[in-house]
Amino acid sequence: MHDVAIIGSGPAGLTAAIYTCRAELKTLVIEGMSPGGQLMITSTVENFPAFPDGIEGPELMDRMKKQAGKFGAEFLGADVTEVELASPPFKVKAGKETIETKSIIIASGASSRWLGLESEEKLRGKGVSACATCDGFFFGGKEIAVVGGGDAAIEEATFLTRFASKVTIVHRRDELRASKAMQKKAFDNDKIEFAWDSIVEDILDMGQNKVTALVLKNVKTEETRELPVEGVFIAIGHKPATEIFKGKLDLDDKGYIVTKGDTITSVPGVFAAGDVQDPRYRQAISAAGSGCMAAIEAMHFLESGSGFTW
Repeated sequence: MHDVAIIGSGPAGLTAAIYTCRAELKTLVIEGMSPGGQLMITSTVENFPAFPDGIEGPELMDRMKKQAGKFGAEFLGADVTEVELASPPFKVKAGKETIETKSIIIASGASSRWLGLESEEKLRGKGVSACATCDGFFFGGKEIAVVGGGDAAIEEATFLTRFASKVTIVHRRDELRASKAMQKKAFDNDKIEFAWDSIVEDILDMGQNKVTALVLKNVKTEETRELPVEGVFIAIGHKPATEIFKGKLDLDDKGYIVTKGDTITSVPGVFAAGDVQDPRYRQAISAAGSGCMAAIEAMHFLESGSGFTW
């Protein structure tokens, strides 16, 4: 029997583990088969406090795991396939193990939706990104592209004009899906241009190990052309890892876990932290902060049996 089972091993999950272990709660971190979350495919992280020279994403996660382990966290490298949340003790099935736990912190994260191109995968962190806030700084004075047409894409493009000399929004339709207010921001920005009715067929150049251009196909004429850019940001949405919680927790229309008081879910004793309940910020530092909050909520729940009253 564990006091806390943490599902996920990104910044939210590992921060939660540091706090619960220091509170002397028996803690199991179920890492999944791809431990460390999105930061494991991130190169230099320059916006995480205490690292003025930046730090590689995998190294940051390794340090967090070692810190959680130092305080007594146990780790299980398996994916969660089933949960029973009717009442505590809860049951979590991961690999061949069935874990019983008095409380759960869900920190399973959310993954960016990608185009599915081989070149996109090979060039991630080398000019291909899904986070303008994380990586925009690296593109000062460069021409770049943003793929997408919703609010997220327009927000990313507008933000990127702080750094880039030109931002081309590549959209498969001839009009944006973004709100009118967001559209106006884009249309009024001299640094933003549009490639309408276009999809990305390829990203060049894997041979040079950096982004040099996009191969665009016009969906109406089927003509292709190259758009010279030094970076491309994919902004076609995110998918929270909540499939196994459908029908067991309250989720919003996009699949994110609904929380009150930041981390409290619809089931007492079950808490959520990080990108799995945060469609807005999606930053390592905000995920870590919510991991801390979820851990404190779990502590209070275990002490009182009900947690905070809001």
